[in-house]
Amino acid sequence: MFAAFSTALSALDANGVAVDVVGNNLANMNTTGYKESVAYFQDLVSASMNGGQTQVGFGVASPLTIAQFTQGAITSSGGSLDAAIQGSGFFVVSNNGVTQYTRAGSFQVDLAGNLLTPSGQQVQGWMATGGVVDTGGPVGNITVPVGSLQAPQATQNVTLSANFDASATPGAASDWSAPITIYDSLGTAHVLTLNFQQTAANTWSCQATVPGADVQGGTAGTPSAVGNPITLQFNGSGQLTGTTPAEPINFAFQPSDGAAAMSVNWNPIDADGTSSLTQFDQSSATSASTQDGAAAAQLTSVTMANGGQLMASYSNGQQTVVGQLAIANIQNPQTLLNAGNNNYQVTADTAAPAIGAPGTGGRGTVVGGALESSNVDMATELTSLIVLQSAYQANSKVVTTVDNMAQAATNLIT
Repeated sequence: MFAAFSTALSALDANGVAVDVVGNNLANMNTTGYKESVAYFQDLVSASMNGGQTQVGFGVASPLTIAQFTQGAITSSGGSLDAAIQGSGFFVVSNNGVTQYTRAGSFQVDLAGNLLTPSGQQVQGWMATGGVVDTGGPVGNITVPVGSLQAPQATQNVTLSANFDASATPGAASDWSAPITIYDSLGTAHVLTLNFQQTAANTWSCQATVPGADVQGGTAGTPSAVGNPITLQFNGSGQLTGTTPAEPINFAFQPSDGAAAMSVNWNPIDADGTSSLTQFDQSSATSASTQDGAAAAQLTSVTMANGGQLMASYSNGQQTVVGQLAIANIQNPQTLLNAGNNNYQVTADTAAPAIGAPGTGGRGTVVGGALESSNVDMATELTSLIVLQSAYQANSKVVTTVDNMAQAATNLIT
């Protein structure tokens, strides 16, 4: 009978621990990336009496707490560097050299450009080189550009999509032009103008010019010819069949601003033999043109894109990849130890984390500009709280009942 004291007391202790677990879950309902813990009860070994015919348990052990790594709701946030994992895996962070893991993607940048968690851990991943990320190498700290100036990029290639009027009269009456803005190595803009004129049926000439003031030795106010005269030949179906000289057609000149000599290529005919130049019975006009140069530009923002790529945007409208988040896939995440600040660290029972790019090797994908909410369900936790309270009250009744029985037995002696 008196073993019921310790049995009931073990139940009071176990239910008290379980209430602590539920209370912690409810306290972290609004914690980004938090994973609820569940208390698992285990009975203690039974004592056998009467040759094994009677078995009396010794109560309940202190419950085990196991984190439930189910997916939390992903909601859009106002943070440009926020990220959420859809699926399995963890962000990798460095806490004073110790590798830890988290599902909370509320990231920020310090004055040096280091990508950090709110509590100061450095986010791990790969840095881009020339806009290209090598995810096959070791991970390291991610540093984003802060207030940097993007160097200018000299134009090397131009394209033109246009139609030439098939009904035009050969001579000056058919003249038309297509201006394309290009950039030299200092980021100075120059207007490269392609001047066209029909010289015969299905045949057009082209001479490229730039403003004379832009060319070393040129005359201000007078266009300077660059490159050789070009002949464009169309067939009876209005398709470009060839150029003289043969492509690539090169326009070269020395800018007057001290920039490096420019050499710009134009390929009117693609590698597959098609062309964006046509000759139909419509007005001569440009429909599109492109060039691969850029002026110097200021960094305007760094944002987290889907897939975990950090994108830098510049004042000239260009975007470039500057970094890539790493994701760690852990086969048995329930063995991780909660290290606080939304972080986990491995234990002796944890499988080796497999670190790689999002969306590969069973790793989840990354949603940019979003956060993963806690997976705590308030209704479930409150229900558990009621059940645990009832169990606690019932076991406290056992204690008082045994105490009354003990008093009754004592009274028999006296």
